[in-house]
Amino acid sequence: MSAIRRPRHAVYLLPNAFTTAALFAGFFAILQAVQGNWQAAALAVVVAAVLDACDGRVARWTGTQSSFGAEYDSLADVISFGVAPALIMYQWSLMALGKIGLGAAFCYCAATALRLARFNVQSGGDKRFFIGFPSPAAAILSVSVVATIDAVYGVDYIVSVGTAVLAILLAGTMVSGVLFYSFKDVNIKKRIPFRYVVFFFLAAAGVYQIADNLMEVLSVLLGGYFASGYGILFWKKLIRKQATHPPRRE
Repeated sequence: MSAIRRPRHAVYLLPNAFTTAALFAGFFAILQAVQGNWQAAALAVVVAAVLDACDGRVARWTGTQSSFGAEYDSLADVISFGVAPALIMYQWSLMALGKIGLGAAFCYCAATALRLARFNVQSGGDKRFFIGFPSPAAAILSVSVVATIDAVYGVDYIVSVGTAVLAILLAGTMVSGVLFYSFKDVNIKKRIPFRYVVFFFLAAAGVYQIADNLMEVLSVLLGGYFASGYGILFWKKLIRKQATHPPRRE
């Protein structure tokens, strides 16, 4: 009778190691924000998002998915994509608005936690779309805007008000029902027409011409992604309106 092989629990350390690294990046971003190092803080949030994108894929590739890993990932995301960006925005410019700035930063932080909680309890649905703006994308957009404006313009009262508007807009969109394409149905193993490859490189070159540093590029890309959700919403409402009220023929 053959011996029963026990599962190797040590392999579960691999995806959780990515989650821990993402958590550290978020923690490091908070420390940099307290010290006023906005570029380093923003970059740390971007690194956290990259690591966060890796842990789930590593768990699927190694067959080490677990409820513990999912819960740990969500808790780490609240720090990296909720607390860290909110504190960066507050320390950078929202502090000048007093209680209004504090409220805007907290709305962003709370919306991130609500977004993640809703994502955890959702089941089924169309996997091609996220419901609400993804929290990592919101975090990158917010901190890249901070880093870009700080490097080019600086901070004044108008910038503080704009940051508050951005924080509240992102918070509302994260907990909204607006759909955003998830790219989960993209099959990288499938053959892609050559014209799509050419278009991709032309688009990348265009973005490079718009900005010559990482944060400005991320601002453009994530800003476009943010606008795409409202574009989808507007298009669906237009189609629904035309179906309900077809044009009259004279």
